[in-house]
Amino acid sequence: MGSDPCSLPGVEFAVAGTINSPTKARIPTMSISKNSPLPTGFTVHSKSRLLDVSFDDGASFAIPFELLRVYSPSAEVRGHGQGQEVLQVGKREVGITALDPVGNYAVQPTFSDGHNTGLFSWDYLYKLGSEQAQLWQDYLARLHASGFAGDSGREPGTTLTAPAKAHGCGGKH
Repeated sequence: MGSDPCSLPGVEFAVAGTINSPTKARIPTMSISKNSPLPTGFTVHSKSRLLDVSFDDGASFAIPFELLRVYSPSAEVRGHGQGQEVLQVGKREVGITALDPVGNYAVQPTFSDGHNTGLFSWDYLYKLGSEQAQLWQDYLARLHASGFAGDSGREPGTTLTAPAKAHGCGGKH
C-alpha cells in the first residue's frame, strides 16, 4: 500500500476541498461476500459532508457523514449484542478527518468527534448507500422516541455552520 494511507490497489481516493473536521435500533450487519461489488472510488466532500462511493457494478452512492457516524459498525455504537445499541445524538455536524484503507476489504474513517473504531466493509458501505433512505427514517424515529423531536423530517447532514478545518488522508489540505 505504500506510505500514503489513502491508497488502495485499484481504488481511487479523492478529496473534494478540505477534509474538515426508544425504539430498537435497526443497524445493518457487516459482512464480506465473494460476489459483492467492489469499490472503485471514494471522494470525501467536506463542505457538503458526503462520502461518494462508486462500485464496479456501476452503483454510486453519496452517503452523509452523519449517517456513517450514527450507523458505525463499532462496538461503541452497536454494543456487544442485540439490544445493546447506543443511540448516537449530536452528530449533525460531524466531519471526516481521515479515511484509511484496511486491507482490501474495508475503510476506517476518523470522524471529527474523535470516533475511529468502525471498520466499514465494502458490503456494509453498499448496504448503507442502497438503504440510506430507510436507515435515515429509522434513525429519525429513534431520535424522536428519545425526545429529539426537533430533528424530525430533516435531511441527513444538514447544518447551519461551516465545519472546522483539519488534516486527513496523510496530507495537509
